Amino acid sequence: MVDAALIQQCADRALKPAIVETFIERAGSQDPLTVTVRSGNRVVLVPKPTTPDEAMDLIRQHVGRDIVRVGITQYPAGLGVVEAGELKPDLVDACANLRTGTALFAKVYRIVTKWYGNPTDKEVLPQVFDDAIIAWQTGYFEGTAVFRAPDPAEVKLAQPTPASEGETAEQRGDKTAAGDSDPAREAASTDPNKAGIRIDLSGIGAREK
Repeated sequence: MVDAALIQQCADRALKPAIVETFIERAGSQDPLTVTVRSGNRVVLVPKPTTPDEAMDLIRQHVGRDIVRVGITQYPAGLGVVEAGELKPDLVDACANLRTGTALFAKVYRIVTKWYGNPTDKEVLPQVFDDAIIAWQTGYFEGTAVFRAPDPAEVKLAQPTPASEGETAEQRGDKTAAGDSDPAREAASTDPNKAGIRIDLSGIGAREK
């Protein structure tokens, strides 16, 4: 478990600590040096970094060519970066990664919440959170590239108790069970490791969407 004091000190204030803990548990990593590399839907096997310098070298080797996720929050390493030389060691610093990662996830969560019409129904809120997690893993929600989309900052986030892993899709009001056949969402729902993170990092920073 990520230290509660670290979450309290570094995480974005828009998210309650319990939500941050669940976010890291489901979509992040306990190790700030974790680097995950994907090429399309395929996970690229890379050596496990043991120092921040090794982690940064690994990130620079792959960013721009592959999808690279980093650190406690599995932050998208190439976001806003045109060249690998612009990458900062903050990516593998536990507090900095937690700060930027939770701020970006809070934006993704707001985008999903707004799409749902800012619901307050307790039966719906866990599904909104589930979809926000999947959007973080895939980079997309309902065709929107969530990392580059405008932040609907006016949206106030509900703070649900996320559905337990043992609940069924029907109990959660899962839209996929109700006939939503989004393949990316289905893949991430069944196995987060198979989620297709379809983000072209090569163009990030070159233009505003």
